[in-house]
Amino acid sequence: MPARVVGEIQSFADLSILPGESAPERVLENCNGFDALICTLMNKVTADFIDRLPPSIRLVATYSVGIDHIDLRALQARRIALVNTPDVLTEATADIAWLLLLGAARRASEAEALLRSGMWTGWEPNQLVGTDIHGSTLGILGFGRIGRAVARRAAGFGMNILTSVRSSSAGDPPPPGTIICSSMEEVLAGSDFLSLHLPLTEETQNWLNAERIASMKSGAIVINTARGGLIDETALIAALQSGKLGGAGLDVFVGEPDIRRDLVEAPNTFLLPHLGSATRRAREGMGLSLARDIAAFFAGRPVENGVGVSK
Repeated sequence: MPARVVGEIQSFADLSILPGESAPERVLENCNGFDALICTLMNKVTADFIDRLPPSIRLVATYSVGIDHIDLRALQARRIALVNTPDVLTEATADIAWLLLLGAARRASEAEALLRSGMWTGWEPNQLVGTDIHGSTLGILGFGRIGRAVARRAAGFGMNILTSVRSSSAGDPPPPGTIICSSMEEVLAGSDFLSLHLPLTEETQNWLNAERIASMKSGAIVINTARGGLIDETALIAALQSGKLGGAGLDVFVGEPDIRRDLVEAPNTFLLPHLGSATRRAREGMGLSLARDIAAFFAGRPVENGVGVSK
């Protein structure tokens, strides 16, 4: 954790820090005598893991917005509270979505590899021709904080914006000119670029599958900064190889950090190692948000970002 976050937590609590990749058995052993557990999305907080937590644990604080790595029913059964970190990483993640969109559209990975290989022979008219962004249509699925932040940036590129979330939903109103579609499938069919910001649930697991990809425009580009499991990676790779999709910009993957070799080698991909919140401000903000909620919970005050069971 960032030093500022460590210092903040140590100002009111004893803190034991383990490496993020620590085995569950080691984590459980170190939980003895502690009141709260801070985890990351790399820690699978399964029902079995929760059942084996010591009775002293009353709060789990996840260093993430997403909670798909945590068994909520098992937490509820143990009456263990949960807090997460929304808001503070919104702008950083929206920026990464745009890095992915630009990189995939303009074939940045291929261009950089060519330059670094020493094989570039100079400018020529048909070299690494990409996809225009200005005036194209961006579909956004998941129109919460991050989806809306991506939409605000799209307006600056003169893009048309499609989403399936009603403008009356919580949050800032969508940018002027945003078209609210009647279904997510309608968004798919009309988008030149598709940016995914959905939570990963049983309903959204492998949501972008072969059938839905087939309904998209030929040459469309897929962007994902949410969770890898939203996409059927086998279908995505097949569509990239066939040319049905023009590219993909991905910051998240199924089974990360173990990434499929055929995805890494797929044509016209722009890939990042889950960097959505990786700015100093965002990562510190996430940790400080957890620190505030941990302090509030054990002082008997309301938490800002509670999920499920409260104290």
